[in-house]
Amino acid sequence: MHIEVLGTLAVSVNGISVTPTAPKARQVLALLAVRADQVVPVDSLVEELWDTDPPRSARTTIQTYVLHLRELITTALESSAEGEKRTAKDVLMTLPGGYLLHSGDGTSDVHEFERLAGLGYRAMDAGDFAGAARYLCEALTLWSGPALVDIQAGKQLETETRRLEETRLCALDQRIEAELRLGQHRSLLAELTVLVRRYPTHETLCGQYMLALHRSGRRGEALDAYQRLRATLVRSMGLEPSAWLRKLQRSILLTGSDGGRAARDEHHGVPLSTVC
Repeated sequence: MHIEVLGTLAVSVNGISVTPTAPKARQVLALLAVRADQVVPVDSLVEELWDTDPPRSARTTIQTYVLHLRELITTALESSAEGEKRTAKDVLMTLPGGYLLHSGDGTSDVHEFERLAGLGYRAMDAGDFAGAARYLCEALTLWSGPALVDIQAGKQLETETRRLEETRLCALDQRIEAELRLGQHRSLLAELTVLVRRYPTHETLCGQYMLALHRSGRRGEALDAYQRLRATLVRSMGLEPSAWLRKLQRSILLTGSDGGRAARDEHHGVPLSTVC
């Protein structure tokens, strides 16, 4: 089985798609896929499909969707030239309280992303910034768009997609941190310009943008970036920037316009990346 959720939903068995076209059946498969190899309670499926107002037939309807998914899986299993010993019930299992999508020896883009990101984080901890950047870049290329972008999400999937987005952002800011450590500030400017507009209250990205600007000799723009973030935080949340970002701003204020040594030293003393 091959599972992709980091973008559009795609689930296949023996290279044959088992992704249905009906919206609610797709929701069921999406929740099973994003929690592959874990039991998904029936109550979670009910909430995903109907929130707090399920019909009386909710559980029966879910059984119907599961039967439809098993029909697709059966067709895919029967296509195997070697003859599959598994049945659809071995792949989409009924267990006490819910259902489990068994990936077997298959692949999952989420699992691969987590594996590569983990290697990247360990490389960062070891001071291997080139290795960290390489692993984290490879992990991020697995994303083709927002998670489950083609699925009409209910509460359960909204929670899962938010969780996945946080893991993506964590890997992203660690990759940028690694590349800053490697002195790639100028090549990061275009990407960071887009990111700080997309995430206007994300302090880590703002700090990285400030540092990249300052090291590129654009001290005034770095300070402007701080003021924009501060204004956004105060207006939208009633909060001031955190202590480490204020410290970085003060460091830039106290240095010249050449992106000099003081700001570089300040960077190594301030955690520009969130704890992932």
